[in-house]
Amino acid sequence: MSNRRNIDILGKIVNYCDEIADTIQHFGDTFDKLEASKIYKNAAAMCVLQIGELAGHLSEDFRAAYPEMPWRNMRGMRNIAAHRYGDFDLETLWGTITVSIPALRDYCSKIITQHEILQQDCIEEIELDEEIEQTIV
Repeated sequence: MSNRRNIDILGKIVNYCDEIADTIQHFGDTFDKLEASKIYKNAAAMCVLQIGELAGHLSEDFRAAYPEMPWRNMRGMRNIAAHRYGDFDLETLWGTITVSIPALRDYCSKIITQHEILQQDCIEEIELDEEIEQTIV
């Protein structure tokens, strides 16, 4: 799998992290509000499910290169949300959306930025090589 595809997947993960932040802002930032609203719980759990699904599509090499994030655990949360939804522990969901998701967003955003900088450096190096080549000819 290309590195670009992995970066695109990270971009989608960041978007779902942003959706979770929007959901928290919309419904409220207390556990009691999550517990009281099925819509809140469903919206947050669906985003967690999508993040876990996307994490499973990252290449093995990519996940190995960035072991700071528990990619496998994200997949596990996805499986719980998808297959044992009625057993989804609200305290775990709350901790995930208020602590883990913001950390995940920051981590993925940093990787995306690093790759964009590297890509830009490569483009500039190629352009410089072409300019040098043209002056030699």
